[in-house]
Amino acid sequence: MQKDTSKIVEELGLCPDFQTFYQENKDYMIHDSLSALLERLLTEKGLKKADAIRRSELAEVYGYQIFSGLRTPERKKLLALAVGMSLRLDEVQQLLKCAGYPPLYVKLPFDAVVLYGLCKGLSIIEINTLLFQYELETLG
Repeated sequence: MQKDTSKIVEELGLCPDFQTFYQENKDYMIHDSLSALLERLLTEKGLKKADAIRRSELAEVYGYQIFSGLRTPERKKLLALAVGMSLRLDEVQQLLKCAGYPPLYVKLPFDAVVLYGLCKGLSIIEINTLLFQYELETLG
């Protein structure tokens, strides 16, 4: 079961002490490392790392470093990996939050193009072409 973030924030403000708040909400907090979350998503999707990396258009060594936890990718590289893994929007948002990045926000032009690409199932090349057409930074 999920709990809306705004509800958790409201409870935080109303709770008399942090220990009580934490005990009541720890199941809704992100505890996975980025590499653990990526591994779980690979398993759920039935993907191999090599296929996800190839489809993301990332350098092979760099991709494996992300999966192993040796490297924390910049936001656009993580988005490229998410596209390469064919993640759903909610999974992409979770991945971004886990890495400490802001979720995709439709009012930002770059994010709007990436959101469009995710919703339409576009490839990295197709998303990068759109980004380039609108004079925005590409995914890589």
